[in-house]
Amino acid sequence: MAGLTLDGLRKSFGANEILKGVDLTLADGEMLVIVGASGCGKSTLLRLVAGLETPTDGRILIDGRDVTQLDPSARDIAMVFQNYALYPHMSVYENMAYGLKIRGLRKAEIRAKVDAASSLLGLEALLDRKPRQLSGGQRQRVAMGRAIVRDPKLFLFDEPLSNLDAKLRVQMRGEIRRLQRRLKVTSLYVTHDQVEAMTLGDRLLVMHQGVPVQLATPTEIFERPADTYVAGFIGSPAMNLLTGLMRRNGTAITVEDTEFDLGPQRYALPDGHPVFLGIRPEHVALAADGMAWPVEVVELLGSEMLVHATRPGGATLTLRTPNPPSGGPGMGEAIRVAFPADRIHVFDRASGRRIEPA
Repeated sequence: MAGLTLDGLRKSFGANEILKGVDLTLADGEMLVIVGASGCGKSTLLRLVAGLETPTDGRILIDGRDVTQLDPSARDIAMVFQNYALYPHMSVYENMAYGLKIRGLRKAEIRAKVDAASSLLGLEALLDRKPRQLSGGQRQRVAMGRAIVRDPKLFLFDEPLSNLDAKLRVQMRGEIRRLQRRLKVTSLYVTHDQVEAMTLGDRLLVMHQGVPVQLATPTEIFERPADTYVAGFIGSPAMNLLTGLMRRNGTAITVEDTEFDLGPQRYALPDGHPVFLGIRPEHVALAADGMAWPVEVVELLGSEMLVHATRPGGATLTLRTPNPPSGGPGMGEAIRVAFPADRIHVFDRASGRRIEPA
């Protein structure tokens, strides 16, 4: 096993700075998921660690050894790609064994390693098949097997499930997590899918425009997002962010003409300070009175429904609630909602940063 350290990592292509300084440390056996929208720099970061790109500045250390300028073959890493990258003319066995053959291992040793990996991945019956004879999920398992047989110090996953259908993605991400925990190999996993990120990572690194905006456990990022970008990116549907003003010496927020109490929490902000009131859709409660929201769209999700509503001034709200036996509200019908005080998040409107109670 090995740890990974990134020290002030930067990457520019000409005048375009893609990564603007990344510092992080992974412990032995940890799985870090890098998540963010397209163009945020997450794949560039993975390519730098893999040695497929050279950093403009900064260092990459694997197991304490500086590998920044080393060739990919000298870094003792294994990478699983989005497109599988299997040799079409080789059998499953040959694909998994090829890297070991190039390294000069004996046939018996290669056979033992491939047999062990294929048993781990349920590929024993497929070793003589060509990639074209396999399903997408089977091809991805072969790609993972090819990585496992190398017994690397570091696994790199570049959106490996994006080509699979929804059902298979759920199955495969469970398999990847079980394998990673069993093998205890330090891993970097890149994805734009926040559900994958939340379910796979020991920790998440949320990237935005080349900058790490939050590095924490999935639970902490969901419950205490660092800023409005993280709040809007992590969670499905995204957190509601309503324009408001601080009131009553930091103990309430007004949104339009309605005041929302913050309970025993007090924020060290003056009255009239511009903020965003954040509330997740699952924490919005229907109420007998309170702020009225005209319904625009209702999405039925089996036992639950999503209600999307818009105020006359343009503010939008999404509510996630159990699907009542009598059916949900109709289009144009006004619903009234309440925000539990202990579920409200407060963000500074100018910087977007989360504000903690005093």
